[in-house]
Amino acid sequence: MAARKTTSPPTLGEYQELLRSSGLRSTAARIAVLRELEAATTPLSHADLVDALKDEGYDRVTLYRNLTDLTEVGLVVRTDLGDRVWRFELKRDASGGHHDPHPHFTCTDCGAVSCLPAKSVRLAPTKGLPKAVVDSTVDIQLRGLCDRCG
Repeated sequence: MAARKTTSPPTLGEYQELLRSSGLRSTAARIAVLRELEAATTPLSHADLVDALKDEGYDRVTLYRNLTDLTEVGLVVRTDLGDRVWRFELKRDASGGHHDPHPHFTCTDCGAVSCLPAKSVRLAPTKGLPKAVVDSTVDIQLRGLCDRCG
């Protein structure tokens, strides 16, 4: 189960307004997905969300479609951390704690994923690097043993 934040989540009305202002209908399933992503401190897979929301009666297909819709309108960011499992995060502005893009650390033993502060990895411009690397518009993914496994 993913770690959860301790700050108070947005209200139902705030979720509804966020969805409507993004051009989506406000549905219970979309609000449930946003609520889970808001509470998570690490990117969640589709399977993580299915497990977290199973008692609320949402099926796998409904959750996947809503993840796709939320990603398409830019409320959610989809990331592949190299293990062929899409993970999803709520896109946040600078005041929300996450800065897009930001690096991730994946434990090569237990598979735990951690979000790292954007400034924790610095790219030094050197001759011959692609422009995307110099402009820091690349996904940075670190792998190694986490503190529990190391």
